[in-house]
Amino acid sequence: MENLDNISVLLLSIITLFGLIQLAYYGVLYNGLHRHHVRFKKGKQNLATEYPPLSVIIYAKNEAEDLKQNLPFILEQDYPNFEVIVIDDASTDHTEGVLDELGRNYKHLRKSFTPESARYISHKKLALTLGVKASKHEWLVFTEANCKPASNEWLRLMAGQFTPETEIVLGYHNYEFTKKGTSKLMILDSLFFSLRYLGFALIGKPYLGIGRNLAYRKGLFFKQKGYSSHLYLRRGEDDLFINRAATKTNTRVETASQAAIQIVSSGKQEWKEEKINRTVTSRCYKGRQRYVLGFETFSRLVFHTTCLASLVWFIMQSAWIFCGVTALVWLIRYACQAIIINQTAKELGEKNRFYLLLPFFDVIQPIQSLFFNVYRIRYRKSDFFRK
Repeated sequence: MENLDNISVLLLSIITLFGLIQLAYYGVLYNGLHRHHVRFKKGKQNLATEYPPLSVIIYAKNEAEDLKQNLPFILEQDYPNFEVIVIDDASTDHTEGVLDELGRNYKHLRKSFTPESARYISHKKLALTLGVKASKHEWLVFTEANCKPASNEWLRLMAGQFTPETEIVLGYHNYEFTKKGTSKLMILDSLFFSLRYLGFALIGKPYLGIGRNLAYRKGLFFKQKGYSSHLYLRRGEDDLFINRAATKTNTRVETASQAAIQIVSSGKQEWKEEKINRTVTSRCYKGRQRYVLGFETFSRLVFHTTCLASLVWFIMQSAWIFCGVTALVWLIRYACQAIIINQTAKELGEKNRFYLLLPFFDVIQPIQSLFFNVYRIRYRKSDFFRK
């Protein structure tokens, strides 16, 4: 039996401690969407029995081609009573022509415009506020011009969560797969992000929502005085609004694969800009969730770093049994991670699997977050504030 010196004891203790911490995160938080899916299949989830009329609100600026491609998927939803409102933010392309053409075939499509004279607040927040005020119905569903539903059951499934006590429904979204080199990494990053914020909502700690697949009551919007608490920020119309309005009792999550939203025609630059904007708004979040997630990232890096250092140390000491113990602990954590992430991806309708990409993602994701925070500093203040 090989003897343990103080360094070996310390290394194995750190690996065990942070390995257990990682397993706890995956078992409690990241496995939340799978548990939710299982409860739904067993009929243990209380669903609404009626389909109230609702308004779908979409912001658009120079997105004529996106609207032409994606809007019919929304207009042709299998839902008894709904309207679609598109707010055109002074587009200079042929957005108006596309809306006029679609309006001739879809009578439930309505359009509105933002005044060109608006200068001192976020145009997107202004446009969405106009859309909310123009809506005819109490329930509002939000998505974006470059998005399309995974099926024509999207609205029915979202409305299944409209119980009497519910004011907010969070849905799943991700990027449409392409053959571009970064596509799979972007999809995994978005999936991981969803495991985090939807997982917190499912354990009664909601802290943000994303406007690509989001619903809430019109009355809640006015009760929160719209976006007034963060008008100084260009973004935050979705995550900051939900951060302030969501509670344990008023928020539900819809994770059926047919209710997912796919982001199309969005490249790496748009993804990067979104991540940078999220680093700005996340600094304004209320609650401890961002710190809990920060500790997960920290514990992950400590775990991988210590595993690598342990392997080097034990090889130098010819302590092959402890090399095997280190490798076994790493493999247990990896197996748990791979099973939960890929199982959840399948249940959400994702066609990709991420077995080989996960170890790389574990390391690159914190580095990317650091890069986006540094890159944010280089931007002009006007890129984020009162634009």
